[in-house]
Formats: sequence, C-alpha cells, structure tokens
Amino acid sequence: MIIQEQNLYIMNLMSRFLNDAPCLIDASAVSELSNACSLTREEAYTYILAAYCGIDIEGDGGELFNEYFLKMIREIDRNGFENDPYYRNIALPCVKCGGIELSHSCFKPYEAFVCDDTVMQSDGRIIPQIGFFAEEQSYPAIMEDDRIWMTVTPLEINTMRPAIAAAHGKVLAYGLGLGYFAYMTALKPEVDSVTVVEFNDTIIELFKKYILPQFGIAGKKLSIIHADAFKYAETEMGEGSFDFVFTDLWHDVSDGTEMYFHMKNYEKNSPKSEFSYWIERSILCHLRGF
Repeated sequence: MIIQEQNLYIMNLMSRFLNDAPCLIDASAVSELSNACSLTREEAYTYILAAYCGIDIEGDGGELFNEYFLKMIREIDRNGFENDPYYRNIALPCVKCGGIELSHSCFKPYEAFVCDDTVMQSDGRIIPQIGFFAEEQSYPAIMEDDRIWMTVTPLEINTMRPAIAAAHGKVLAYGLGLGYFAYMTALKPEVDSVTVVEFNDTIIELFKKYILPQFGIAGKKLSIIHADAFKYAETEMGEGSFDFVFTDLWHDVSDGTEMYFHMKNYEKNSPKSEFSYWIERSILCHLRGF
C-alpha cells in the first residue's frame, strides 16, 4: 500500500476501534502479556491492539506496526493529569440547568480515547494519537440532554497547550466550554486580559455561578461576551485590537473543518493579531491525508 492508502486504512481501523470497542483491552490481558514478554504496559497494549486489528506483525503488517502502531499508543500519566492546574484547582459540582448539566464522567481502566492532535510526519504518514489510563480516571464534563458535549481530558489539555503557551497581551477566545483555556491563559503574567465570546447563555450562567468564582485572581482578567462568534469576528474583533485569538467552536474534525475555514476568513479583520485554532493540525492532516 502507498502511504495515503495506509493512512486511510489506519484511520478507519482506529475509528472502528474507538467507536465499537474502546474497552476491549483489559488489565488482565495487558498484565499477562507484559509479564510474559517483559514489556511495558504501553508496549503490551500496542501488541494486543495490533492483534485485535488483524495486523500480521511478522508478515505484511510489519510496516504498519512499526510506522503507525508503535507511534500512536500512549499510556497517560495519571499524576501528570491530576496535577494540571485546572484539574487541581477547579472543582466541578454536579448541577443541571435546563438541558445542560455540569457533571463528571470517567475513563475505565485501559479504555482507549484520542489523547492529542494527529501527527503528520514529513513522509506524509498521518498517525492518530490514542491514549489510555491504567486505572479508572474521572474528568469534568458538560452534558447536553444526557450526552457528553464538552470535557477537560488529556485531549483538551494536550491540544490547547501550544495555544496557551503562545497567548500574550490581550487575548480573545471563541468558545467558553468549561473555561480551561480561559483559566490557563489568565494565569500567565504575559496575558493582560482574556475576552471570551460564547453563544450559549446557559453555559455562561453555569460558568459564572459555579466555575468563575474558583478562578481566584485570574478571574479578574476575564470578561465574557454573549454573542455569535462569527458575527463578533465580522463586526467587533478588529475594534478590540487583540494580540492573540484562539478559536474552539467545534467538537471534532468532522464538524470543525467548515467552521475552521469560515473563521479564518475573518483574520483580515484583525491583521495585527496572532491566530490559533483548536485541533488545527488534525484538521489539516485530515484534509491533506485523504
């Protein structure tokens, strides 16, 4: 298979695995293989996943295993996750307003999930990033009509890290969520203010009542505007003279690609701003790889 065909094959495999059987691999299987073959849990998990996917490691599937599987599975450090400043300092209550609920969900031991932006190598290979915790791990979430809508998981933490590191001066963010980007950015001394544009008034109400009071001094930098992101970008963004603009309006690549290009059209309205987009790398990998 050429690389483009391999990309599509791997993406389809991982999509089926994550959608149909993310909890297929369990602790006993990982422990048994790890002990028998002197492998780390991450290595054992990778071999088991490859076997589940029908990859013949010793035969035709050797290239796929070496070039994809060994580069896409990651055991997530539980201590590192729990020591994230947001996770450590912000306690999310379980409250409901209309169809929106602040809540918690959890990853089961060895449950697979997307944990970072897709990686695109110089040779054109597109490698999804799949993570797991060895123990059950809870995480904050917003539920809409009993479905998970927004979360703070390793995916959000890892994919927002570059934008948070780059943020400076007057920051504008499209999309509030659980306030992870707003909080982490407001903690930075290089950031003077954080303006968040959010369309859902229930999200704003719950955030202001239950989450914002926990921001401490960082909350003094934050202001929230109830508005449609695209209308604000068209008519108001340039007036704010923002130094850094971050957009996080989509759930994943499938619904984000169109909105990504829509928002990029408004960059001209604020030519002095630096722009960043959530999971931009994954969106571009998706477009270039297939």
